[in-house]
Parts: sequence; structure tokens; C-alpha cells
Amino acid sequence: MGNFAEKLEVAKVLYRAGIFKPVRPDKTVRMIRAAKGWGRSPAMGFIALAIRQPDAIAIIDDEGSASFDEVNRRSNALARGLREAGVSPGDVVGVMGRNHRRFVETLLACCKVGANTVLMNTMFAAPQLTEVGKRENVSALLYDEEFGSLLHGLRDMPRFVIYGSGEDPSVEDLIASHADDNPEPPSIESRFTMLTSGTTGTPKGAKRGSPEGMMPIASMLSRIPYRFGERTMIAAPMFHSWGLGQFQLGLVLGTTYVLQHRFDPEAILKAVAEHECTCLAVVPIMMQRILALPDEVKSKYDLSSLRITAASGSALPGHLATEWVDTFGNNLYNFYGSTEVAMATVATPEDMRAAPGTAGKPPLGTVVKILDPQGQALPDGETGRIFVSNAISFEGYTSGDDKERLAGLVSSGDVGHFDEGGRLFVDGRDDDMIVSGGENVFPREVEDLIASRDDVEEVAVVGVPDPDWGQRLKAFVVPKPGASLSEDAIKAQVKQALASYKVPREVAFLDTLPRNATGKVLKRNLGTG
Repeated sequence: MGNFAEKLEVAKVLYRAGIFKPVRPDKTVRMIRAAKGWGRSPAMGFIALAIRQPDAIAIIDDEGSASFDEVNRRSNALARGLREAGVSPGDVVGVMGRNHRRFVETLLACCKVGANTVLMNTMFAAPQLTEVGKRENVSALLYDEEFGSLLHGLRDMPRFVIYGSGEDPSVEDLIASHADDNPEPPSIESRFTMLTSGTTGTPKGAKRGSPEGMMPIASMLSRIPYRFGERTMIAAPMFHSWGLGQFQLGLVLGTTYVLQHRFDPEAILKAVAEHECTCLAVVPIMMQRILALPDEVKSKYDLSSLRITAASGSALPGHLATEWVDTFGNNLYNFYGSTEVAMATVATPEDMRAAPGTAGKPPLGTVVKILDPQGQALPDGETGRIFVSNAISFEGYTSGDDKERLAGLVSSGDVGHFDEGGRLFVDGRDDDMIVSGGENVFPREVEDLIASRDDVEEVAVVGVPDPDWGQRLKAFVVPKPGASLSEDAIKAQVKQALASYKVPREVAFLDTLPRNATGKVLKRNLGTG
């Protein structure tokens, strides 16, 4: 009975989103045939849309627009070119590119070949790229021209330039020289390897297959009101699980993707206004940069079309969420998850108004529990480790290791608590706890307090060795331009609001915090003394 009720709820959510729109009978037959051949592959989603709405705009980027039929045909030709170049089903292909149509075509082509795709971080240095490429057994590499100087450690393989030109052949060469009709589906279903954020070292490869059924889609739609035919600006990098997830969701929703090669805060507002985007997918640091624009710049652009701003990728401070909805309206949805657990909770605008800083509530089909060190569930209000179960948790690391699992739930790697309203709060990493004088401190609480100041741009709090206390708290603060801040003022503020052992014993002022591509602060780069 429970299974029937769950299926019924999934159907209701999908219906509300407009996914069950009638389709011409002949197109329906072709889509069913395609589904039988291509299964759950992202290629199937795009082929279905090319059948359903061939002339609709699929992508708008710096080069203009392209229809679903055009993108599908170009990715067909590229898949044939890669096969001829020696890429076979089951091979591992590295892809390193920014957000643009050729990146999308490359991902689709790899799926159509049946190759497993490793999405490389565009902030990698050459040694890191080489290490990841060799560890993941990459046998072919596709990359944007700007990254060509990083590839000297990965030469003995087929290489192709996705965007731009260089010493290697280009994707455009392959597309121009091969037929563009749909290839035969591969015997092996392709999968993506996502790389963890790497805030504590070299990123791990996390295997992720195609989800079964429609539950993962319905889960997202149960908390974020996406509809069929959205026009979505994906500002978040698509090599990251958040940006890629927005792309994959769009394959079900018939979404028009609006992409920009590089992030520019004003350019984002201009594109949302010009293309009447209904959705904007960002990471919190992008929101911060947009909000930092002068008021006269922000007011220049009409964002009335924007129904959803979906944020994920790093912690969203409560004050930043409040400032966003005050500036741009109640359109903000905060998605909490990780490369390993995928989707955990979503905070709606109502959640963030009622409880700023919350990560929200679990969506349909997702279970989130707070567990103590013995694996027992903790009551609301008590902090413990966050464990998650859903339909799209990862399959393990490519190294053969796995994230800790308990009773079918996967560790998110974070600690947190539920409030009395059932809303999750993420208090920090489970390895981020600072023990000072025998007292446990999670930096997030101190960071949020300091960040709430009008004269603070951003802040990070870390634990550094101390001969007397074991560890002491050290705050790294970036003042807003023109602000005059003192160490004493920061300490006094924390002392007034929190327990004395949570007061930073040192405060350092910086021009900026070190971050990765999704905006997560690299605390290991802040020093230890």
C-alpha cells in the first residue's frame, strides 16, 4: 500500500509540473522506441526532446541559440567521430570545459558512445589534473583551449579541443566530418564520475549511474516548483554535481538552457532579464557577488520573470539568504546535498524567512537522520552526524572506497540538527569540529554571527594548535570595501552573543578567502598558526 501511495504521489508531482503533456501519436511511438534502445541515459532525454520539440530552443549561450534537433544532430556526429578516433563503450573520457553548448554536446556524445565521463574541475592545476587523469584511467581527453597548457602530463591519448583551437584536433572537425543521424545505442550504459569538492585534498572520484524511475525528479519537484518548459540560467559550473544536476533535470522538463562562458555578476542579471529566464541556478558565492553590485546596477534589469533561484554547492549563510529575498523577492530555494548523497533537503523561501540559515526539509522519497557516534537517532535540537537515504546516492568512490553507511543511509560528511519545525541546520563538517579546552565548537555558528555584520564581506573560522587549550579559534575576516574593522570589535561581538569558549582568540584580516570553483572555502589554505 505504501508503495502504491508513493507512486501516486510521484505521479501527482509530475502532473503538476506539466511533464505529462499530450504528445502527437507518431512522436510518442518514436519516443518509446528511443527509450527501449537508450534506457536511462541522458542521451535518451535529449533524443526524446529532439523528437518531441525539435525546433524549440535548447541552448542560448555567448554564440547565440541552438535548437534541440541541432544539438542532438551535432552530438550524434561527435559520437561517431569519437568512436572512429578509438573511443569505445566502457572507456573513460575526461572532459574539462566551461558552460557552453559544445560542453553539452560533448557530454551527450560521450553518453551516445557509452563512454564513462570524468568531469574535470576547471580550477585544477597541472599536477592535480594529471593525478586525477591517471587515477581514473582516462584514455581520451576533451578540453577547452584555455586549459591546453595544463595537459602535459596526459599526452599519450586521443585529445580534442572542445572550444577554441590548439595543437589537437577540434570537436568541430569531428562534427563536420561525420554523419549526424542517431547512432546505434551502445551495449554499455555510460555513467558520470563526479569529483568531490576537494576542500581537504585531491578530489575523489564518485561513481554515479542513471537513476531508476522518476522518483529523483519528483523529489526535486516536490520542494522546488519547476515546470515543463522552463528557461534556466545555469550559472553554477556544470562539471560540478549541482550544475550537472540542473542540466539532467532539464532533460525531463524540456528546459531551455541559458549558459555563459564565464561568471560575471552583472552579465548574469542582464541575461536573466534579456532572455526572460524563469530559473537561475547558482552557488552562494555568486549570489554574494551579485548582491555586492551597486544598487543602480541591480535596478537596471527587470527580473520579474524569475520564479526560482536555486542555490547549492556550499553553505548558504542566513544573512545572505535574507538579503537575496529582500532584494529579488521570495524566489530563493536552498538545496543541501553532496556529491555522495546527492539530494538531502531543500529550504523554501518560507523556510528561510521563518528560520534563516536553515537547509530546509527532506523532499519526497528522501530520509535524513541525525545520528550519534553509536549510530542511534538523536532527538530534535541535538547535534550529530547527518545520514541520508534516497534514490540517487552515489555507488562508491572509483578507488573502491566508500562513504560510511549505516542501515541503508549514507554519511553526508556533515554534522547538524533539526529544529522543532523539522528543518535541518548544518552546523559544519564532521571533521571540522574544534575542541578548545575540552569544549566542542562548530565554526559555522561563529562564522554566521560575524558574517551578519554590515561591515563584513565574508569570514572563515578554523582551529589552530594551542599548547594550553589543544586548539584555539582563529577567525579570518574579509571586510567590506571601505570598512574599518578591529580585532577587538569582532571578539566583543562574539563574546556578547555566544559562550566564552567560542570567542576567537585571534582575528586576521584578508582581502579574500581561498575558495574552490563552487565557492567552498579552502580552510586548509588558511594556515595552521
